[in-house]
Amino acid sequence: MMRRAIKRARRAEGRVEPNPMVGCVITQRGRVIGEGHHQRFGGPHAEVHALRSCKASPRGATVYVTLEPCAHFGKTPPCLDALLAAKVGRVVIGVLDPNPQVAGKSVRRMRREGIEVDVGVCEEEARELAAPYLTRENLRRPYVIAKWAQTLDGKLATHTGDSKWISGEASRKLVHKLRARVDAIIVGSRTVLADDPELTARDVTIKRIAHRVVLDGRLRTPESCKLVKSARQTPTILFTSRDRAAGLKARRLTKHGVQVVPVGARTDRLSPRACLRELYRRDMTNVVLEGGAAMLNSFFHRKLVDEAWVFTAPLFVGDERVPGSVTGRRPKLLGDALRPRLVEVETLDADTLHRLRFDTTSNGA
Repeated sequence: MMRRAIKRARRAEGRVEPNPMVGCVITQRGRVIGEGHHQRFGGPHAEVHALRSCKASPRGATVYVTLEPCAHFGKTPPCLDALLAAKVGRVVIGVLDPNPQVAGKSVRRMRREGIEVDVGVCEEEARELAAPYLTRENLRRPYVIAKWAQTLDGKLATHTGDSKWISGEASRKLVHKLRARVDAIIVGSRTVLADDPELTARDVTIKRIAHRVVLDGRLRTPESCKLVKSARQTPTILFTSRDRAAGLKARRLTKHGVQVVPVGARTDRLSPRACLRELYRRDMTNVVLEGGAAMLNSFFHRKLVDEAWVFTAPLFVGDERVPGSVTGRRPKLLGDALRPRLVEVETLDADTLHRLRFDTTSNGA
């Protein structure tokens, strides 16, 4: 039943953030009498939808919910109150909510009211579902998905910088689906100068409009590039140093609709962590990192990558002058190597996608 609730919750991916995806299933004597999920930001939560859908009285029923029910007034009343009013008999929770306004309060209240409560059922799967929300709550930054396409020998481009296209059409369509559900797409100025990308989702269902974000400490982004020319149609943020943000070029970019944001000290070296915290302050939950090797390494080095989508194409570059995708790590032993958890392997025509998750909860970001 918890897995059924998790599966239902995923229907709202890209539509509820910065709230978490949550699913709920209600049973009487092992039979499902109601179910629901949080469908959109600002709308009723999963428990309310499930209670409203009940075909029989939920009195004494068992409620399976992926995240601890909320105990506070937000955009909607507390789900805890709805469950107490329905006089359910048992509540099974996937993972506790770290939000200080909840954080076990619902569990304690329900137990005081005589409701049986079980916590941690399918906990790993529930945590994976809620990972972007948990990252925001625990680390005060968005959940970072690093995406790149590489050859079989780990190259992102040739020595001339040519990278179009390493991956095939099926892989690129999946990337557009990813872009269509996140809050931001992040690149560095090198990518803007080399590829002049649009960084938009095309030919897919758009669940939310992603901000295009450029990390550009030296303010090299040209006014003639596609990102600047379309900044009034698609929100575009450019992070740069405080000195550069106060200059003439920054003012010209602002006139094109670009949001020029100073970050960190008066130097050209930007702090990835500071940039992420600024995106967090703008209520962003999921961001995709689409930069080149230098940016990938900068985020990996600081343990700021939560998930990676690695598209590997059956190509060999075979050029020792070209660095690999994740360089800079020099472990003496294999046991010290970066070892993410494999979530999924998918074949996309000739390409192979590896979805990986990293433990970033202890990095203090």
